[in-house]
Amino acid sequence: MIALNIMPIAYISKGLRVDETVKSPYKSDFSPEKIALLETTAANLPGMIFQILQRQDGSIFIPYISSGCKYLYELEPEAIQADYQVLYKVIHPQDIKAFVESIAVCRTTGKPWYWEGRIITPSGKLKWIQVTSQPALQEAGNLLWNGLVMDITEQKQAQEKLQASEARYQAILDAIPDLMFRISRDGEYLDLKSEGANVTLSREEIVGKHLEELLPSDVAAISQVAIAKTLDSGTLQTCEYKLPTPLGIRDYEARLVVSGQDEVLAIVRDITDRKQGEVALQNLAQKFAKAFSCSPDSITISTLQEGRFIEVNDSFVELSGYERDEAIGKTAFELNLWVHDRDRLNLVQELQATGVARNLEVEYRQKSGEMITAMLSAEVIDLNGISCILAVHHDITERKQVEAQLRLCAQRDRLLAETLVRIRSSLNLEQILQTTVTEVRQFLQADRVFIALNNANLGIRTIAESVDPKYPSVSGWSTNDEAYLQELRSLLKDNFVRVVEDMTQITISPKVKAHCEKFQTKASLAIPIMLDDELFGALIANQCCGSRHWQPIEIDLLQQMSEQVAIAIHQSQIYQKLAELNTNLEHQVEERTAQLQQKMQEVEKLHRVKDVVLHTVAHDLRTSVMGNLMVLKNLLNQGVGTGDWGLGTGDQGKRGQGRVIEEVSPLSPLNTQSPIPNPHYPLSPEGAPPSPIPISRSIIERMVQGNDRQLTMINSLLEINSCEKQGIEIKHEPVQLSTLLGGTFAQLEPMLTQNQATLKNLVPADLPLVMADGTKLQKVLVNLITHSLHNNPPGLNFTLSATVEAGMIRTQIQDDGVVMSKLECDRLFDLHVRDPQDCCSTSIGLKMYLCRKVIKAHGGNIGVISNRKRGLTFWFTLPLFTSSATIHP
Repeated sequence: MIALNIMPIAYISKGLRVDETVKSPYKSDFSPEKIALLETTAANLPGMIFQILQRQDGSIFIPYISSGCKYLYELEPEAIQADYQVLYKVIHPQDIKAFVESIAVCRTTGKPWYWEGRIITPSGKLKWIQVTSQPALQEAGNLLWNGLVMDITEQKQAQEKLQASEARYQAILDAIPDLMFRISRDGEYLDLKSEGANVTLSREEIVGKHLEELLPSDVAAISQVAIAKTLDSGTLQTCEYKLPTPLGIRDYEARLVVSGQDEVLAIVRDITDRKQGEVALQNLAQKFAKAFSCSPDSITISTLQEGRFIEVNDSFVELSGYERDEAIGKTAFELNLWVHDRDRLNLVQELQATGVARNLEVEYRQKSGEMITAMLSAEVIDLNGISCILAVHHDITERKQVEAQLRLCAQRDRLLAETLVRIRSSLNLEQILQTTVTEVRQFLQADRVFIALNNANLGIRTIAESVDPKYPSVSGWSTNDEAYLQELRSLLKDNFVRVVEDMTQITISPKVKAHCEKFQTKASLAIPIMLDDELFGALIANQCCGSRHWQPIEIDLLQQMSEQVAIAIHQSQIYQKLAELNTNLEHQVEERTAQLQQKMQEVEKLHRVKDVVLHTVAHDLRTSVMGNLMVLKNLLNQGVGTGDWGLGTGDQGKRGQGRVIEEVSPLSPLNTQSPIPNPHYPLSPEGAPPSPIPISRSIIERMVQGNDRQLTMINSLLEINSCEKQGIEIKHEPVQLSTLLGGTFAQLEPMLTQNQATLKNLVPADLPLVMADGTKLQKVLVNLITHSLHNNPPGLNFTLSATVEAGMIRTQIQDDGVVMSKLECDRLFDLHVRDPQDCCSTSIGLKMYLCRKVIKAHGGNIGVISNRKRGLTFWFTLPLFTSSATIHP
């Protein structure tokens, strides 16, 4: 029936109704007995019988189909006969191709048709079916398919399970790295599995051989006995042996089970590593046992639940004081070891949470009752299925004591340092002493700490105290009882440090005893305060609640504090003396200040007088000099006498021996003489002038030069005085230095020509702008050139240059004249009284001083360098112009 799918077009013939198709098996050639037998057989088969007729015209007719189709396909026979395509639709999509190919092969070869595949029923069940059919060719050329469809689903499922099981077992075998042998009773190797194992022999060299041929005789004998015992008892047998290999002697273990008639399966495993591990474990156990017993730290093993000791080492016995037999079987609570029961609870909680505890600081109580501190580390271990605690206790009692001692030392050092700082930074002795006793009492945890001073006139008195409010205060206490004072002084003097741990255990006088009872003193520590080897007082600590053992560090603290207190007291005394001296000094300073103020007022009066005299004298002198110059120059210009002086005729171009080096150009002296009228001689009664006095022209010219120098000097003095009082007024503006220098030396050209001097200008034209006052700067240049001309003979050569250096322009004027000493160079621009023999006149010196004032006012510097061979180099610097530069008036 499944052969329907091979037809490209499938249908039921129109000439044959469905009811006729169903009845077709009952044709005349079918006997009723055969039909009944066929129906009975088909109903009892676990499948479906079918008959399909394929006509020559391609149509499909289903003469018969059994009722097994209901179970197999979940389809009615009538539905299949009506539309055979429903059989095609239930075939699994992945099996359709194989189905079509199997039918094609059958039709081509004429062999019986056989196919296995999957179908999906209308309810969604997946089934495996097996179809067998023998096609037969009919007389009319039709092809008749008679066949059987069987349900093989359970068979296929069983096969799949079997295959999966075989694959699983094969995977297990492949994953086992051990050797597997099938061995007969007589010791013959029947088969082996060696994949993954280190076997030096091939399969062919092993299979068919006997144990004696491949194994040492002793190993073969052991194996033969194990084989016989396995086959006889039917139980698993194991044996261990050693074999020499290229890697050395190796350990092996063989497990033997019955695998067949008179044969065993031997699984052989290399156990060398395990054996070595066992040996290492044994060695480790021995080492642990030695470490356990010899450890300097206490080690215990106790149950996790109860804390009952199972084992303890000798260090535990030494640490706890309990013998081993006293501890084993008891709990820590029964031995009263835990000082704080919560420590055990915290330990158990941490072990249950993480399985390990590290460095827990706990306190234990020894058998003697003494408390110790230990660092506890523990882990949970399993002993025969019982959870136990392996604990290590490291005694840190001594370390804790040292740490406490170090903390006390640090606190002591801090206290001493703070006290020292207070002493150095404060002059308030009362505050220093009160803070000292307060912090010392806090450090000592004492009931009372106080400072008492010894005064020859006032006796003993308390000046600072810190006391617990529960006990009486000694503040303000004093006594003048000489006998009592002498006794107290002797106690401190005879015992430099007086330490009393229990007042009831020493012998004291009734007065001292009464004093102690009055202030409830039970123990005392007294340190004397010494100044210049004399007893000045004492620093005393009292314990009122009971006796007390004073620690060495406490005694050391009080000793050092007493020294600091002595320093503070001594410092206070010094400050008192200094205060007295300061008071006297202040009076002296006030007197001296008054005297200085009076002197300053007198100096100011003198300065005012000087200014008045300077202005008055300078004004009168300037007026007189200018008058003389006007008269003398007028005489020279008018040509007094015969007029032979050559004025206005070009004679002024002639040069004599003298030179004008100031602002007025020199004139050549003449030998002619001219009478000069004397204004001091009155006219004759007749009105006739007096007789003229003949004076040479050179004399008048020298008189003009002298008056010029005096006028220049007076102007310089007035300008210097104005600079000193008001400063130089500079009008800053951007200036092109090359242009300024060119214009200045053009004005100096007549003077240079008159003195036969030359000037080489090497100043670049592209220099940046400078901030300068052009007028003031021209005067500086003229004064520097004039200085060189004044101090050198004619024929001087100048070289002018300028460079940019670090935001400044450096200008240099070099000549080839005479040199100067370094002292002269250093003092050239200073204002000082000139030596009469000095080459530089007072007038020129004043101008040099004004040059420096001008350059300094510009923000630059000026100086002179004496060249090694000859000549001087004047230099000055000026700041460059910037867009952000501020122009100052």
